[in-house]
Amino acid sequence: MENKTVINDSNSLKGNEFYVSLAPHIRSNDSVQKIMLDVIIALMPALVGSIYFFGMSSAILIAVCIISCVGTEYIFQKLMHKEIQIWDLSAAVTGILIAFNLPATAPWWMAAFGSIFAILVVKECFGGIGCNFMNPAIAARIVLMASWAKLMTNYSGPDGISGATPLQMIKEGTVTNLPLLKDMAIGNISGVIGETSAILLAIGGIYLIVRGIINFRIPLIYLLTTAIFLLILGIPVNILPYEILGGGLFLGAFFMATDYTTTPMNNKGKIIFALGCGIITAVIRVKGSLPEGVSYSIALMNVATPLIDKLTKTKAYGEAK
Repeated sequence: MENKTVINDSNSLKGNEFYVSLAPHIRSNDSVQKIMLDVIIALMPALVGSIYFFGMSSAILIAVCIISCVGTEYIFQKLMHKEIQIWDLSAAVTGILIAFNLPATAPWWMAAFGSIFAILVVKECFGGIGCNFMNPAIAARIVLMASWAKLMTNYSGPDGISGATPLQMIKEGTVTNLPLLKDMAIGNISGVIGETSAILLAIGGIYLIVRGIINFRIPLIYLLTTAIFLLILGIPVNILPYEILGGGLFLGAFFMATDYTTTPMNNKGKIIFALGCGIITAVIRVKGSLPEGVSYSIALMNVATPLIDKLTKTKAYGEAK
């Protein structure tokens, strides 16, 4: 996002504003609202799929998260006498992503807590949209996992029966009970409501790439790096498809690791960012005590983004050698 300085001329007509920025000047019709609307459209296949697989409990969690995120942002901005920005839809996107990271059995109050924390602490307390140091939805998942690990790992399948996720089975060594790869792809497995269907998430991700909303480098390099390092670290070739299709890899690669604010600005930086996400995800899954590592890997690379930007900084346009 381009930084702009607003200069108000007291001698000019009321309401006139001048935007001053460094060359080159690139004009675009995109706005935050349009971008967020495209993201919501891209999330619709997985959202509808989550309700189909997990029923009304999924719909309730999504509604609670969206209302909590939008409501928190409105109340905070109202109390701080700031411009109300809920119409840019960024809070709604955060709400959907938080809900996607919850199991269908999660209580509504936990969904509300995570949503309030994401908007109030991670987003608004750091200056609002464009100023947060970490993806708010990822921060919410990490806090909820640290606070209520038992509730966050009480996964159920589409049949409503509690059961281990494919990644948990791999971690425990019970690979003979793994579901069919077909079920892994469409989402007919245990897990959180928004990350089980790799196909529906991929459809949304491709839509964002075609629309030019996200850079293809991050999801592609993230997925490939994770696969390569899982093999290097000893995951059998026949288990690799389960590692790729399972967990939050597709959700993270397409919808969380591509966040504008918390990822590097130039292409070289994006490549480094995606490589880091893939390596850390693979290491946590194989060597760590947790079966999943997507949220933690993206969070760590979010924190490293300012350093990556500094190391990959390009020269200013027209700068002399």
